[in-house]
Amino acid sequence: MSGVMKRMKLVVEAKANAAMERRENPVELLDLSYEKQLQLLQQVRRGVAEVATSRKRLEIQMSKLQAESDKRATQARRALEIGREDLAREALVRRAPIQQQIDDMSAQYQALQADEERLVRASQNLQQRVDAFRTKKETIKATYAAAQATTRIGEAFSGISEEMTDVNLAIQRAEDKTAQLQARGAALDELTASGVLDDPTGYGKDDITRELEALSAGSGVENEMARLRNEIADSEARKQIGPGAGA
Repeated sequence: MSGVMKRMKLVVEAKANAAMERRENPVELLDLSYEKQLQLLQQVRRGVAEVATSRKRLEIQMSKLQAESDKRATQARRALEIGREDLAREALVRRAPIQQQIDDMSAQYQALQADEERLVRASQNLQQRVDAFRTKKETIKATYAAAQATTRIGEAFSGISEEMTDVNLAIQRAEDKTAQLQARGAALDELTASGVLDDPTGYGKDDITRELEALSAGSGVENEMARLRNEIADSEARKQIGPGAGA
């Protein structure tokens, strides 16, 4: 029982694989893979755009802070020019944290810029791969379509060949049957002409035979008519003579 069940399982798996193979369309799988690659490419591009947006936001903030830092530096210079060291010192004190923020943002800006450049390169490489896959996909699809057409043509030729085999057999049987009927008809004609087969209808006799037979039949009728006339004449003559004429 274990061996039988194993064989049945193998048969079922083989049939399932064959059914899946028939349903599988490699062209559709290629198109699906291409669509997934395009989706991944779009995700990478969105990542590049997000990083670029963050970098630009930092750039704007750094510009504002730099403008504030420059303002404090200008204030300190003007204060020193008029001899107000206290004001100059206050301006520089206020400028220090601003410059620290600028330095911190500069580090973040450089990191974002590096990430952006890396993602741009990745996006470009992925774009090249997607383009190469698309070219390969279209080539495979064209080759697959040509193979399908060739297969259909081959199947059509195979079907025509099988059909022509049946047709040739039918033609051969018809020709054999016709030859048999022709031979039988010719044989019957020969037998009828030779007189081996009687023709009760007289259609098998030639015209001279039929005419002679008609003349013979006519002579017999005329002879019979003459005999009947003589008998009637004799009977009338005896009536006229009467019974006593003989005495």
